[in-house]
Amino acid sequence: MTPAVDAAKKAKIPHQLHAYAHDPKRRSYGEEAAEALGVAPNRVFKTLLVQLDGDPKRLGVGIVPVSRQLDLKALANALGGKKTAMAEPKLAARTTGYVLGGISPLGQRKPLPAVIDHSAAGFDTIYISAGKRGLEIELAPGDLIRLLQAQAAPIAR
Repeated sequence: MTPAVDAAKKAKIPHQLHAYAHDPKRRSYGEEAAEALGVAPNRVFKTLLVQLDGDPKRLGVGIVPVSRQLDLKALANALGGKKTAMAEPKLAARTTGYVLGGISPLGQRKPLPAVIDHSAAGFDTIYISAGKRGLEIELAPGDLIRLLQAQAAPIAR
């Protein structure tokens, strides 16, 4: 399957896979997933890579609802930095091993510090990319936090 699905299976966390037909013309992969699966957009989370303090070797992951934007300053604070900027797409793909629109926080090539927006705690389960476009994995936010050794913080606006 994908490294993300393998990571969930290996950790023995309850999860469910949801496949849908990806339209290559769509720009917002997360909104497409929410629509295709009939799920509220605030329950589908996107995975974004950032560079901390201008250092290309200091990368982090922000996981926020597709209906909201990543607050770069809040993420920098949560990760112990002064500022963050979005990582270049090629760097994000090379670092994670996933294509854009299919980046999962699970099963990345290199474990990175991760922060998930605290709004995830309001749901029994959330949806994240399962490692490729057109495939989402549904799991409990607490399981995701434990598996990633992530923290929850208000990082969406």
